[in-house]
Amino acid sequence: MSIPNAIETITADEYLTGEQLSSIRHEYIAGQVFAMAGVSEKHNRIAGNVFFHLRAATRGTHCGVFMGDMKVHIATSEIFYYPDVVLTCDADDRKPFYKTAPCLIAEVLSPSTELTDRREKLANYRMLPSLRYYLLVDQTQQKVELYQRNEVGQWLYSCYEDAGELHFDCPPLQLQFTLADLYEDVVLP
Repeated sequence: MSIPNAIETITADEYLTGEQLSSIRHEYIAGQVFAMAGVSEKHNRIAGNVFFHLRAATRGTHCGVFMGDMKVHIATSEIFYYPDVVLTCDADDRKPFYKTAPCLIAEVLSPSTELTDRREKLANYRMLPSLRYYLLVDQTQQKVELYQRNEVGQWLYSCYEDAGELHFDCPPLQLQFTLADLYEDVVLP
């Protein structure tokens, strides 16, 4: 009878060092490293549209918008994720390779990551005290789901299909854009 090998783990510092040298991106969850899948053209266009509209709104402010290659660190669970788009307006959130105080995180749903985005990441991102908005954008139809933390810390859910206007309050920013903005130049079935 053979005894299974223990799962090898690495430290967060080892992960961060290795990630700077790696040609592919990996997410880190409590000592384990998981390679990231590539994305489709639709996924890339949608994430680009989210980034574009957030970046236009942040010009001239201390807020930062990042797309694809910036990690978010959830210290309470020792997790590093690569969201599709992240917005931070915390003037102290200045780590060069990851952010710790996002106001808004957007994920474009893909068949291979949808369950992770809906369950695992939703639960873990909610642990970030700064996070006010978690946006899930469908790439098979014009549909956006929004989880929003209210003033008393409760999470509210909204779903927008085909049309609608999204509003975000990430001081000092008051943001708004439409579903049409998010799906610009995206060919849907």
